Amino acid sequence: MKNPHTENQTPFLFRLYLWSLILLHIMGGVMTLLFIFPFQKKNLKSWHIQRWSKRLLGIFKVQLVVHGSQILPNRSYLLAANHISWLDIHVINAFNPIRFVAKSEVEGWPIFGWMAKQLGTVFIKRDNSRHARQVSGEVGKILQSESICIFPEGTSSLGTHVLPFKANLFESAVSAGAPVYPLAIQYFSTKTGLRSEAPAFIGEMGLIESIANILKERDLRVELSFLEPLKCQNGLTADRKQLAQYSQEMISSSIKCYM
Repeated sequence: MKNPHTENQTPFLFRLYLWSLILLHIMGGVMTLLFIFPFQKKNLKSWHIQRWSKRLLGIFKVQLVVHGSQILPNRSYLLAANHISWLDIHVINAFNPIRFVAKSEVEGWPIFGWMAKQLGTVFIKRDNSRHARQVSGEVGKILQSESICIFPEGTSSLGTHVLPFKANLFESAVSAGAPVYPLAIQYFSTKTGLRSEAPAFIGEMGLIESIANILKERDLRVELSFLEPLKCQNGLTADRKQLAQYSQEMISSSIKCYM
């Protein structure tokens, strides 16, 4: 009897071909950052980032679906998202390029860490409240002119639920007077319609292992759901803890709607 799980997997030889496409795509990105980015204005840089991210999703055969993007303002804002995979960043950039705050370990990743640094990623040391305050100040300055995305869970999950949000980085939005937009990220199998755990980058999993998991279970759909920001009455301003709790609850509710 055939195993239905095995039937849904990408053939081995085709996966080898996809690995070669990924390597070529990464090399193309490095060349762009080295020889094109230094001479480009911001809007053209964003165009290159978006195109590169879309092509990466194409290699992985990930379909992007966006909900609620019409609520995003024309001014800079803080995006607070749940975190499932390293792929999340490229998914968001495929929709609209933005700067990110990422864990400090990413900076040490071969090639990808260097690429993230060239794109203006701000790195934060996990479980270090002093460094978090420093980063919050830096993010506050960025928000004066640019939007930026944070992953307040501080780690990644399977995507079936939302971990408690850390409030430190929300202080950046308070100090900058910038709105906070919650963003729910979810991955599904286009073959079964069920939630997919293939992109999940969890525990001690390495980047190569994670890429292999996604290539093995292609035909994915990722959904980005932009949610309404917290609106206080009587001209009051929310503090960082209120913003963190509200964002976590909004994303949790959005994810539960699909369970």
